[in-house]
This record gives sequence, C-alpha cells and structure tokens, in this order.
Amino acid sequence: MIRNLLLALVIAPMLGLSLPQVASAKDYKIDPAHTSASFKVKHMMVTWVRGEFEDGVAGTVRFDPDDLSSFHADVSIDVGSIDTRNDKRDTHLRSADFFDAKKNGDMTFVSKEVRNITDGHFQLVGDLTLRGTTREVVLDVEGPVGPVKHPMGSTVYGFTGTTEINRTDYGLNWNMPLEDGGMVVGEEVHIIIDLELKK
Repeated sequence: MIRNLLLALVIAPMLGLSLPQVASAKDYKIDPAHTSASFKVKHMMVTWVRGEFEDGVAGTVRFDPDDLSSFHADVSIDVGSIDTRNDKRDTHLRSADFFDAKKNGDMTFVSKEVRNITDGHFQLVGDLTLRGTTREVVLDVEGPVGPVKHPMGSTVYGFTGTTEINRTDYGLNWNMPLEDGGMVVGEEVHIIIDLELKK
C-alpha cells in the first residue's frame, strides 16, 4: 500500500493529474461565556417576547476557513437555563406545557450539509432535536468573522446563525384563545445563535 502511494506521488504530476488534497478542517470549541442562543415569539399577536438560554451552550464546530463546505456543527443547549426576564413565565416554559425540561434537558443541533456558499454567508442544514422530536432545519449563517488572536494565545472565530421554527412541530402546543380572536402565544419562533469559537 505504501509502495502504491509513493508511485502515485511520483507518477501523478508526470501525467498532469491532481492528487486529493488532505483535509485541513480543524475542531473549535464553543466558548460558552461569549456565545448566546436567543429567540423571540409573538405575545397576544401584538408584540415580541424575547428570551435566551443563559448557560449550557456547548459543543464543537469543525471547519476549514478556506473551505466552508467543510463546516460541521454539533451543539447542545440546556433548555432549563431559559430566561425571559419573568420568573413565573420561565417556570411555565420549563414545565410539561412547553420544554418539559425535567425529561428533555437539552435541545441539540447536528449539521449534515452546507449549501449556497457566498462571501461571508452560507446555509447550514441539520437536525434540530427538541422535546424528543427531531426535524430538519436550515440555518442562515453569517461568517466567519476572524480569525482574531486571543490575548491568551488561542485563535477565535465568530458566526451568527438564524432560523425560524413552528413550536408545535416539536410538541410545544400550549396556548390560550383571545377574546378578539387569535392566540396568546404565537407558533412561529425566531432563533438567533451567536457563536464564538476557540481553537
């Protein structure tokens, strides 16, 4: 096998053939202190309620800055860390009416394809698992921003991903009708993920 590889290295250039390039994608850790996962959803059809998951955004991203088609993300978020600046509402969101955090502590996203790469933008297709249900979603991603050298010596990159889901697709069905029509909580949820990655 080694002999064949050596022959290929010698003969391929002579025949004008190109050899497969060695993958240069590297693993980057998500920096939880500088990463946020937030969302917004309509309340009573008139305004947006915003929230975020304060802690527990974890995972790894693997990519080559010169080849974004190599981008792969494996991310988990602790749903119990939800914060909408209202303790009573947060307790309700953690309950079985919504996230059922005691039984389903994490939501996860695992990417499986990169599409439509342009300068500073691409689409990341992957599986979002929430409350035990997995569905395919498409993240619109801006980035990378960087690299930037951290004062402690590491290499840092930034990405921002956005998507929209229907919460009822994941079993978050609780609602109440309004007297004038419509429902208390909107079904469409806008999600924003700001990632800071360190090598």
